[in-house]
Amino acid sequence: MKLSSALLYAGNPREAADQVSALEKAGLDTIWVAEAYGYDSPTLMGYLAAKTESIEIGAAILNVYSRTPGALLQTAAGLDNVSGGRAIIGLGASGPQVIEGFHGLPYANPLGRTREVTGLIRRGLKREPLTSEKIFKLPLSKEDGAVTGMGKALKLLVHPERDSVPIYIAALGKKSVESAASYADGWLPFLYHPERAGQVWSASLAAGLAKRPEGMAPLEVVAGGMCAIGEGAETKALLDFARPLVALYVGGMGARGKNFYNDLFRDYGFEKEAEEIQSLYLDGKKKEAEAAVPLEFLEAMNLVGPESYVKERIAAYLESGVTNLQITPVDADAPALVARMKELIDA
Repeated sequence: MKLSSALLYAGNPREAADQVSALEKAGLDTIWVAEAYGYDSPTLMGYLAAKTESIEIGAAILNVYSRTPGALLQTAAGLDNVSGGRAIIGLGASGPQVIEGFHGLPYANPLGRTREVTGLIRRGLKREPLTSEKIFKLPLSKEDGAVTGMGKALKLLVHPERDSVPIYIAALGKKSVESAASYADGWLPFLYHPERAGQVWSASLAAGLAKRPEGMAPLEVVAGGMCAIGEGAETKALLDFARPLVALYVGGMGARGKNFYNDLFRDYGFEKEAEEIQSLYLDGKKKEAEAAVPLEFLEAMNLVGPESYVKERIAAYLESGVTNLQITPVDADAPALVARMKELIDA
């Protein structure tokens, strides 16, 4: 199991990026850079490449709408070059709030578009022409999510660092997860509950893995949560810091009946809590929505508590199929915590 973390920053991302080299020296394997509707991640990833030597640098995620397939190909090739072959490209459909509300683009055919864009990037890195029809050996229509404007079928001018950059897919819905498992190098789930993930996704993963091309490497799975090792009520209280994030996604990312994260919470078995969190959040009662997030979920998702308990959470993530444990260190000495977590994982 690898150990990773996300680049977190309150205002100036350079300050956070400057700390990544210390985490690298402590043993961190991968650093993830989100985008949403803040700073673009490729710029920050390029900055990280110059500040580090061996750590993997992953986009988590680039959406497949606001950049053309050709632009995503250029980004993959460019980042892999400046990092010396350390890039991971996380892709996903994001959601209507970002695609329509920030980029002004229609949110259509997310499964087909994500799959096709992945194929185009892979073709492009091998310096093959960017045509969609040959990717999956069938003609793709607009209904399938086909990308238009590729008629010239040009190929990349430069020779990439690697002709295959790992592509991970962010997916939550059962059909999306099945699709990702069939062709992606890795899967990026969110709000992951190790003990309940199987009841939500095991059938979808099995169906997708059964379609995986022969000889393709096993699917990598990246998931985790906040991390703090310590005894007493003060350490336990750190779980409350995770409440706003869960409440935001379960309660506020979408309308009633159109929220992927709320649906996931229900699939986990938290139907009553999902309804309450969403109702409170959409009514503007954010603090009450945060308080309604069940402690059971916070304890399961995060790795917070005595070392013996953190070991149990590592084992739970490993048993559920996670291959890259993503942590958010909550410690005055984050490198020391990363080093200790590496020791616990190796043990």
